[in-house]
Amino acid sequence: MKLLMVLMLAALPLHCYAGSGCPLVEEVISKAIDSEVSKTEYKEFLQEFIDNDATANAIDELKQCFLSQSDETLDNVGMLMQAIYDSRFCDNF
Repeated sequence: MKLLMVLMLAALPLHCYAGSGCPLVEEVISKAIDSEVSKTEYKEFLQEFIDNDATANAIDELKQCFLSQSDETLDNVGMLMQAIYDSRFCDNF
């Protein structure tokens, strides 16, 4: 049990220094806030996660929300996400 705890504590800083820890989440967010990505392209990117019409409609609405924003707002969202990724929760360990 102690060995497991040591291994987990050793791996935790590596996880935190890897952005969000999930490249897929980062890419989903990046494509959501990218005004160059259309709703169709976004939905195609997420196709493997769409199993019904309600999910497809929710993805369309989410992307439309971002498409309706100004470039300044989209830049601010990007900076917010980067600040979240860069926050070093693990620095306390």
